[in-house]
Amino acid sequence: MSHFQKVAVYFVASPLQYLAARRIAEHFESGARQVLVWYKPGLKSIINAAEWDACSYMPWPRLEPLPGVFGRHRRLRANIRMVADLVGSCDTLVLHSAVFDTEAINYFLHALPAASGAQRTYARILPDGLISIRRYPLTMTKRLVQRIRKLRRLFAPELDYQCFSGDRIGSDAAFCDRIYVLPSLPNEYPAEKVCLLPPLVDASHSSQDRAKGNGWRALVIGQPLTDTGLLSARYTAEVTAQIREWLAQQGITDIDYKAHPKDPAKELYQPDYRLVDPACALEAYMASTHYDVVIGVRSSALLFARQIYPESVKVLAFGWDRVRFKSKQEQADMKKAFSDCGVEFV
Repeated sequence: MSHFQKVAVYFVASPLQYLAARRIAEHFESGARQVLVWYKPGLKSIINAAEWDACSYMPWPRLEPLPGVFGRHRRLRANIRMVADLVGSCDTLVLHSAVFDTEAINYFLHALPAASGAQRTYARILPDGLISIRRYPLTMTKRLVQRIRKLRRLFAPELDYQCFSGDRIGSDAAFCDRIYVLPSLPNEYPAEKVCLLPPLVDASHSSQDRAKGNGWRALVIGQPLTDTGLLSARYTAEVTAQIREWLAQQGITDIDYKAHPKDPAKELYQPDYRLVDPACALEAYMASTHYDVVIGVRSSALLFARQIYPESVKVLAFGWDRVRFKSKQEQADMKKAFSDCGVEFV
């Protein structure tokens, strides 16, 4: 088996995390063996295996346990063996994940260094959109669950859960030495750990695919609103109509609609919109496709649109006066994040 000086492992579950992993691999871990592990089946279509030294899908133990007795426990062990084979032998190991308070990822903090023989191990946090602008302290119940998960080591020594306190993603933990954040987005992480990522995509050519003709081109970004409780059915219909009316007032008739994977109802869709279904991540699609206006409600894609497109492109958020939030603080934090990025509210 080959021996490597340094191996960087990236556990990703969303297009944003994938794009962040690519930037980290290019700008911060150049020269290391690059290992990508994705654990959401839908990501396969956007992953370019040629960009990685090794990559694989990893089944989530709770959702895809192995058949038979103790299937979840055996899936955890099988995942560790699989990733350990991808990593191989190394001196330094760098683990990246958006969160470390989950059994599917946490056990790797102990198991991978032991399996690879790494003398130095670092754990670093990937950005996760709007979730990353706030802290989510671990409750006493969740800390108790950590202790219970640690009991698995009695039956499988490699399943030694790394307990920690503070923020649930692991930002306060001693094992975490770096937290990657996106440009313009606020955060509440320890300043000494924060590391600013460069733009997730190369937007230097974002305007070359301009629509033919003199009319403006708009992109409406869908997201699940009624099903997730963000808006009532009535307000969703009103916001949908408000967006269409605004576009009509601007004389914009060339309108694309990008549906959200978890919104089969396409709640913001209108019959005269053109559905687009890019094979790549939405962020990468926007970077190669010109729009004059990008519209949505509370989608984090609006934040990335503002970072990708020049100031001449309008990025608009509709319906915030009717959106439900978990708390006044969450509403204030999110509105500040959108406003700081330059998203306009309508």
